[in-house]
Amino acid sequence: MTQTRPVIRDDVEESIGGGEDVAPPGLGMALGALADVFGHGRTVARHSAAFGKELAKIAVGRSTVAPAKGDRRFTDPAWDTHPAYHRLEQTYLAATGAVDGVVDDVGRAIDARRAAEAKFAADILTAALAPTNYLWTNPAALKEAFDTAGLSLVRGTKHFVTDVIENRGMPSMVPRDAFTVGKDLAVTPGAVVSRDPVGEVIQYTPTTTTVRSRPVLVVPPPIGRYYFLDLRPGRSFVEYNVGRGLQTFMLSWRNPSAEQGDWDMDTYAARILRAIDEVREITGSDDVNLIGFCAGGILATTALNHLAAQGDDRVHSMAYAVTMLDFGNPALLGAFARPALVRFAKGRSRRKGLISARDMGSAFTWMRPNDLVFNYVVNNYLMGRTPPAFDILAWNADGTNLPGALHGQFLDIFRDNLLVEPGGLTVLDTPVDLKSITVPTFVSGAIADHLTAWRSCYRTTQLLGGDTEFVLSFSGHIASLVNPPGNPKAHYWTGGTPGPDPDTWLEHAERQQGSWWEAWADWAIARSGEETAAPAAPGSDRYPPLEAAPGRYVRDLPAD
Repeated sequence: MTQTRPVIRDDVEESIGGGEDVAPPGLGMALGALADVFGHGRTVARHSAAFGKELAKIAVGRSTVAPAKGDRRFTDPAWDTHPAYHRLEQTYLAATGAVDGVVDDVGRAIDARRAAEAKFAADILTAALAPTNYLWTNPAALKEAFDTAGLSLVRGTKHFVTDVIENRGMPSMVPRDAFTVGKDLAVTPGAVVSRDPVGEVIQYTPTTTTVRSRPVLVVPPPIGRYYFLDLRPGRSFVEYNVGRGLQTFMLSWRNPSAEQGDWDMDTYAARILRAIDEVREITGSDDVNLIGFCAGGILATTALNHLAAQGDDRVHSMAYAVTMLDFGNPALLGAFARPALVRFAKGRSRRKGLISARDMGSAFTWMRPNDLVFNYVVNNYLMGRTPPAFDILAWNADGTNLPGALHGQFLDIFRDNLLVEPGGLTVLDTPVDLKSITVPTFVSGAIADHLTAWRSCYRTTQLLGGDTEFVLSFSGHIASLVNPPGNPKAHYWTGGTPGPDPDTWLEHAERQQGSWWEAWADWAIARSGEETAAPAAPGSDRYPPLEAAPGRYVRDLPAD
């Protein structure tokens, strides 16, 4: 599946393990893969010749090379009107195209994960070399400096120094303290009705006079805070749910420290099972509906598998939002799943007891270098501007740690695709067999998702044993999740019974206007029992309210 590489120096290994945010995790090995790709002389020569011809056209003003639609780096008029800048722009774009061409052509002939690594490195390097990232080759930054008599450069220098001191040299995506959890974000009314060392359960206050009798338990990923599902009013999945008459409960995971480094999938799956029982007791329902988001869907699946093995029907249905269970197709995550990197990262997890929030954030940030790194280099440093206060970026900057044991298990799943082989993974002393899960399932993906590719999400429909429905949302990973109805650009696709081929499904699917939240809520309501009077107060005699939402764990500070 992979090729072995020479032993890497300790300083490079530290950057691979995510020791510093300015060094993308996996870059050392990815650069090695990129060097191997450029060792294919014939392919390199062919693309170099094409690049040379394009340079000749650029020199005489006959090139048609232009930025891709949506590339916001070259929007300043000087890139089109000034001959020198226009030729610089075209030279950069032609060079990037040549590099991408080599990586794509060679990638089709080599190991798929090795190709993913090379693509990862190429994307970072070509993004870093864009002329827009440097003062003297960015006409907009030069104009800003002239118009402000140099003040923009003074502000940019201050921003840079602050980021070096407080953000490990990474450009800030959002002003610090722009939002406060519990005041600006995560404000849907509710109460914590259960707390143990692993997680809290939040019960949200109904906003309808009647509710459905069967409750919904939301299982967020342990990577990041749950409140991307409860952002500002009007942008909250939770708020939408209670507005549809669904009794909604949320698991809020504790932010672990090194002392919890041995928490693993057993720990999290067992907490999901306890939460199910707590929700059942509070509502008086015999069973619950689950919805798992991203890695939360993986954890919920292991709990479901355990119940299925025991013939236990405490879960009535399961929904998956941008969750991959099959990691057989190389996606960008494949660049982090090489055996040598997995061994190193797992060793680092054991030594430190956890993967810190900074390390986790760096891993995902560098998957989109133009949007999440260099866009802010230009805005913050060259233009001297403060980044806009945007709720989802505030959430993104508010990271959590991951226990070393759980991190190691996730890496094993990514590398060896353990979930799809019956018995490949054991959780709660139960071998995982996805076909044993026969509850109705709702599966969603996002068409532009850079983390959990929609076709891989679609595979879940073929792996489980029950009736399933698939919905494909527009946009990317997080944007598809923070997807309230009312956005005129929002749309999704629905189709019939999912067959083996995702592209065939999409070919026959119907485009719907609106948010996939609506499709899921309709599906969940049909499986949520009869209407009953909304509860007058949260909790029960056994599980009285402990404090108001959003609770304690969502405010736990990340350890460094």
